[in-house]
Amino acid sequence: MAGSSHAHHAHDDHLDGEEDFHVSYKGYATGFILSVILTAIPFWLVMGKVLPTPQMTGLVILGFAAVQMVVHMVYFLHMNAKVEGGWSLLALLFTVALVVIMLAGSVWVMYHMNANMMPTPDPAAMRNMP
Repeated sequence: MAGSSHAHHAHDDHLDGEEDFHVSYKGYATGFILSVILTAIPFWLVMGKVLPTPQMTGLVILGFAAVQMVVHMVYFLHMNAKVEGGWSLLALLFTVALVVIMLAGSVWVMYHMNANMMPTPDPAAMRNMP
């Protein structure tokens, strides 16, 4: 009896206080089907020229890409608030925040650099610049 009790505790040691997260073929199949659908719809939008402008098509495709990233993280990477005590989700949010800051800062710097570095059309005005 003591041996079976010890084996039960040894099995629970790998959880480290987390809930046991089981992966199923149904979850993988659901993720795969959603991924195929979320790839086929944007492909159809582009090939069929369904939307009136290329800009609108691009925005819709970006929306589908964002949804597909979430599907991949949930169904294939198994990220949720319960896994690893929420640390993997927190790390993802921190990464997203850093990428947004870096992209926004880069665009801001390039825009202002372009606006401030454009030469003036008058060569005489260039001589008076500091």
